[in-house]
Amino acid sequence: MKTTKQKVFLILKIIGSILLLGIVLLFAFRNTILEKGIHRIDAKMEREYQCHFSIEKAQFHGLTNIEFHQISLVPVQADTLLHIQELKTSVSFWKLLIGDIQLGKLEINKGFIQLVKTKKGSNFDAFLRSKKEKTDNSEVNYAKLLNRISSNLLDLVPTDMNVQGFAFKIDDKGNKVVFDFNQLILNKKKLNTIIQVTSANFSQQWAINGFADPRDRKADLQFFNPNSDTIQIPYLDKKFNLKTGFKSIHFNLENLSMDRGELYVDGYSSIENLMVNHPKIANIDVVVKSARFDYHWIIGSRFMALDSTSAIQLNSIKCKPYILYTNETDKVYDFKLDIPRMKAQEFIVSLPAGLFRHFEGMEAQGDFSFDLNFEYNSHQPNDLIFESKLKSEGLKITKYGEADLNKINGEFIYRAIDNGVAQRPIVVGGSNPNFTPLNSITPYLQKCVLTSEDPSFFNHRGFINEAFKQSIAKNIRTKKFSRGASTISMQLVKNVFLTREKTVSRKLEEILLVYILENNRISSKERMLEVYFNIIEWGPNIYGISEASHFYFQKNPSDLNLNECLFLATIIPKPKGFMYRFDATNSLKPSAKQQEKFLINLMLRRNILSTNDTIGNFPLSISGAARVYLKQKPATIESDSLSIDEFEF
Repeated sequence: MKTTKQKVFLILKIIGSILLLGIVLLFAFRNTILEKGIHRIDAKMEREYQCHFSIEKAQFHGLTNIEFHQISLVPVQADTLLHIQELKTSVSFWKLLIGDIQLGKLEINKGFIQLVKTKKGSNFDAFLRSKKEKTDNSEVNYAKLLNRISSNLLDLVPTDMNVQGFAFKIDDKGNKVVFDFNQLILNKKKLNTIIQVTSANFSQQWAINGFADPRDRKADLQFFNPNSDTIQIPYLDKKFNLKTGFKSIHFNLENLSMDRGELYVDGYSSIENLMVNHPKIANIDVVVKSARFDYHWIIGSRFMALDSTSAIQLNSIKCKPYILYTNETDKVYDFKLDIPRMKAQEFIVSLPAGLFRHFEGMEAQGDFSFDLNFEYNSHQPNDLIFESKLKSEGLKITKYGEADLNKINGEFIYRAIDNGVAQRPIVVGGSNPNFTPLNSITPYLQKCVLTSEDPSFFNHRGFINEAFKQSIAKNIRTKKFSRGASTISMQLVKNVFLTREKTVSRKLEEILLVYILENNRISSKERMLEVYFNIIEWGPNIYGISEASHFYFQKNPSDLNLNECLFLATIIPKPKGFMYRFDATNSLKPSAKQQEKFLINLMLRRNILSTNDTIGNFPLSISGAARVYLKQKPATIESDSLSIDEFEF
């Protein structure tokens, strides 16, 4: 009778024999299996992507080396997507046994991938169409999914590679770019790449060199121009009107691993002399001399986080970011940013050139630190958290740049910008007969404008956190920028010191200048409001309250009644379109009356007005030069679509 040990050896012998037989059969029929695999791929391409996949010659050399000739992928009635003249590779035998593909060596001799887009469509449309099957996102394990994707992708990166004469081409309706890989060699974990980049505007060489180990999931790569020139990024200029380039990029991946069900990704990236030019960012080049991002990502089953040990450095500005996205019962977005204590002057000189041009030449004393806390729950949007704290120590502006905030305290010349064109000069001060001191403006107008534009103007320091919270919540909810949170301080800075250009640069400068103006007590609130009333646009080529009160009512600002003040306050958002608030009989439309009624009731509830203030008000009558615009008004240009949502109370 056989012992247990003998039985185990017998079973192992049987398994070994079967395995050996399988290997022998695999070796004997490997080319047949390869041919059938190619036919299956072709059938799948035809069925799912309407493409013809063909290989003129494919054969094994030994058990793991494969050679292909004339590989083509051609969509139906479209340009060839892929063509490779010769490809040699080796695969991991053991990975192949369990159904995975892990490449060892790879050689490519001549070929191309080309993406072609015409008016009729593109040769890659079929690959962009989403599949009908939908996965239940609530059951997706983010860590396992990303680990599987990264593993599969890295397995396809060979440990040794030699690519010559291979090109990646883009033709987007005539916007053509060719990336010609003159050399791509990965040998003993060292990568050397030379790419010739050619577009209609320029031709230059790129190089990517460094350490790359796809099996150990580590990399340390440098991306630069071997001729020491700035790398220019093609295609984006014509496609998106975005001009960008840089001196070099350094990418480091130190760790990519799973541990106790969580995926960890650690490393850093840095860039030198980054240049960006886009009309939505700024009207000149924006340049960042140096930037670095040390990242520590943690991905769990239902969350993704950028750990607080991560760091971002922009020139000399250092900050600690924290990002968390969770998708358990609710989708929650959490973002925190901490700028540790630093010198104000160091911060100013570290700002990207071109993004804060009004700060160039500014000098400051003192230190400051900054903290930002943002949290948004998609199922509880009204509970959004938005908190920002700036702590300053001895902060003082000793010299201004182009934006001299001190000028607001004296007489100065103001020129509005309309569609990029400077309008007539307006003297803001006593030498202008139209200048109206604050105490000569009826309190009714001050109350109406403050209630509609900035109710807490005399109490805040330039910003209203609650308004920002409501603005962000609405913009996220509507998935577009549909609501702002502008205070009178912000409007004043925008009009007096900046321009009306809708750029990121202007908005960032506006925020910083408002903080300096308000928190350094450069001007009193009364003076700021006085200047505001004397410069804002109140109609076609009408600036300031004196011009407005005569243009509409042939009155001085001190003599305006409540109804007239309500009208002037509600047209501030769209002053040139005031005539569309009236019907064919030159009476206010119902929507305009509704806005004014809403504003009155709001002031009554807040005890800004009393019921006695509303007694004896006559219907609104336009008696000044504005009456001509009512007669010339086209009946079909603007619909009766005004709503109280256009105003922030």
